[in-house]
Formats: sequence, structure tokens, C-alpha cells
Amino acid sequence: MEVRTQNLTRYILPLREGGSLPALAEADDEFRYAVKFRGTGHGTKSLVAEFLGGMLGHAFKFNVPELVFLELSQLFGITEPDYEVQQLLRKSEGLNLGLHFLDRAMTFDPAVNPIDELTASKIVWFDAFIGNIDRGRQNPNMMIWDNRLWLIDHGSSFYFQHSEKTAEEAALDPFPYIRSHVLLPYASKLTEADKLMRQAITPRTLDKIVDLLPETWLHDENHPERTVEEVRERYRKYLKLRLANTAPFLERAIVERENLMKK
Repeated sequence: MEVRTQNLTRYILPLREGGSLPALAEADDEFRYAVKFRGTGHGTKSLVAEFLGGMLGHAFKFNVPELVFLELSQLFGITEPDYEVQQLLRKSEGLNLGLHFLDRAMTFDPAVNPIDELTASKIVWFDAFIGNIDRGRQNPNMMIWDNRLWLIDHGSSFYFQHSEKTAEEAALDPFPYIRSHVLLPYASKLTEADKLMRQAITPRTLDKIVDLLPETWLHDENHPERTVEEVRERYRKYLKLRLANTAPFLERAIVERENLMKK
């Protein structure tokens, strides 16, 4: 399990549909990336969420664009005329995160793009597991590319990291936001999905993913007394406990779906 590191070489354009002002840029491997910057409002916590969500998506065998660490130098984007973008770039010097750009991908629409019930159930389970609040009907953050379904944009996951909850408390969160998930009406096999997903990953894999988080992303400004290793351990503990205690969010998803289908 490895993640490449590349240097950003060319700023192409801002992707203004994203609330955190990501950008399309090119790196020294000549590939284009959707870049998520460390200088946004939530800082490196949004990069942590994006990275963990994407890597876990890979581990669960979903199609997720390749994640790459991207170094941003002082000279990157200096010709960009937009003041807001310039400010963001200067705040983002150092290590950022890129997702391989899916050129000409189409936004997934369940009314147009068929999806089987088990796949829908697995995605609903996955988003409840990572606490992803951003897979709604207006913005599903799923794409059709190469005739396959791809999951993108996990930066709004792991919202517990913005709270004062302990890892133990957060791991038992039933995740009521699942009620707005775009695939919930199609997720009729949640119990089956729960069994399959729990078998698909191990605590050791969770450790490996968390261990890949860059140290420079793990300085907690709200708790400067915490060491990098203590912050890392918080993510490890949360994920392991959440995997071992899926009943709260599974049962909540089932109830929310039942309520939805009664309307």
C-alpha cells in the first residue's frame, strides 16, 4: 500500500463547484489532478478526511480515483490573477492532496444510471462508516467514467474530528445524516452489505492506511498539546471501534430507509 508524491507544475483552473475551491492542475508526471489544498478553512483536517475516505474506498474495492501527495512550491500558480485563489495557494505551500482527474466523466444520476441493490447498500454502509455527510441528492459525488461508477470527494467525512468527542464516543455515532443519502431508497440489502463489508477489511489494513497520513497534516490547532502520534492514534481507534460496532449506524440506516419508503 503506497501513495506516490509528485510536484505540482501547472495551475490550470479552479474547480469552483467545490466549496473548498479545489483546482485542476498538472504535476511533474504529466497527469492532471483535482487538487485539494491545505490552506482551506478546515485546513489539513479536510485532507485527512479526503485521504482516509479515498484509501478506505480502495480497500473496500470501490472505484476511487488514485490519490497522490502533491508538493506545492512558492512559485506555483504565481500568474493566477484571482486574488482569492492566490491567497489560497500561498497558504497551501507544502504537501497537498490530488485525485487523478476523470476527464469527461458524467455525474451519476440514479434515475438515469441503474445501480443494483447490493452495490447501493454497500455504498450507503460505507458512507455511514466514514461519516460522509456529502452524498446527497443535489450533489451525489459519484461519477460515471469508463462505463463504471466512481466515488469522489470524501473531504466532508470523519466530521467527529471537528468536535470534542472522544474516539470511543464518535465510533458509536448512529450517523443520522444517512437519511439524506442519494442511494438510500435503493439500499434494500443493508444487512447483507454489513456482513460483506465487515469481512472485506481488517484492523491491520486500517492501521496501514492511517500510518500513511503525513505528519504535517496531523498537528491539531485546537489541541496543540496533542502529539502527532496521539492524533494518529485517535483515527486508528475510531476506525477500529467503528468496524467492531457497526450495529448503531446499520440499524439507523435501516430505520431511515423504512421511514423514507413509507412516504
